Amino acid sequence: MASASSPAAARTPMNICVFCSAADLHGVYTDAAREFAGLIGKRGHSLVWGGSDSGLMKVVADGVQEAGGRLIGISVEFLRNVARPNADEMIVTADLAERKAELLARADAVVVMVGGTGTLDEATEILELRKHGMHTKPVVILNTAGFYDGLQQQMARMEAEGFLPIPLDQLVTFADDGLQALELLGA
Repeated sequence: MASASSPAAARTPMNICVFCSAADLHGVYTDAAREFAGLIGKRGHSLVWGGSDSGLMKVVADGVQEAGGRLIGISVEFLRNVARPNADEMIVTADLAERKAELLARADAVVVMVGGTGTLDEATEILELRKHGMHTKPVVILNTAGFYDGLQQQMARMEAEGFLPIPLDQLVTFADDGLQALELLGA
């Protein structure tokens, strides 16, 4: 049994929403995703994700499940055929807007991993909602291999030139690896 002062005792299980690609990607991304997913599962957290059983989404789901974590998938009707069959829970929404709303509703925190336009769409919507006070859930961008360096630079410029009504570090934080991302979430 963990003592009251141990890190494991201090953590409350969370539903961590992860936005990432459903594409098959280079090892630099899949290795980092597998490591991060293992940390989620080993720490007793659940993964809330797009429900896909392909690409990086599959890597993350496999890693969380293999480490003992729960999987809560939120798929969309037109992607039902690639939804993970052995998720602990799978919800299929009518469209992408409903899917994003359900992902946020089921999450305690959000981590944005590498991805394409779908991931960027999810991330910007979550940030816009946070900016307007529609949620207070922490958002971390996992900047694997410097993938989001350009976005980080752009967001710093937005802050410096007055485009953000709140300080950037209250809107989103950037992490270099999965361990740092979980530390930023208090997970």
